[in-house]
Amino acid sequence: MSAAASEEIAIIEKNKSMLGEDYIPCDDEKYMNEKQQAYFQMLLLEWKRSIHSEAGQTLESLANGPIREPDLNDRASSETDWGIELRTRDRQRKLVSKIDSALRRIEQGEYGYCEVTGDPIGLRRLIARPVATMTVEAQEAHERREKISRDD
Repeated sequence: MSAAASEEIAIIEKNKSMLGEDYIPCDDEKYMNEKQQAYFQMLLLEWKRSIHSEAGQTLESLANGPIREPDLNDRASSETDWGIELRTRDRQRKLVSKIDSALRRIEQGEYGYCEVTGDPIGLRRLIARPVATMTVEAQEAHERREKISRDD
């Protein structure tokens, strides 16, 4: 196990002991207080560990050998399944970089605030999408601009 992975596990355990098993951020608390930051840090690190674990299982499956289906239809189906699996892993690889970026924002005290407006993103949105960088309104405006520029 790498030093970084060991450090992440230690952070998760520290945050779990600080927060308890059933802590969920709520709107009654001061926004992005220490407990909320610890909660999201733990959530992000566990998500990242899960992705790495799934990627390891995929690599292990790939290492076990190529597809050897005797029937051409079965082989085509298996190759399609592998293609989907590899695309999923690629998307998750990109997600890991977003998770790392969110973890850096927590360390810098910028997590939970919109990168466009500076307004709080909101707890419900962050619980649903911990790597969110914009409020719903800013994200919708961004997507509208993106759609308009694609249509041009």
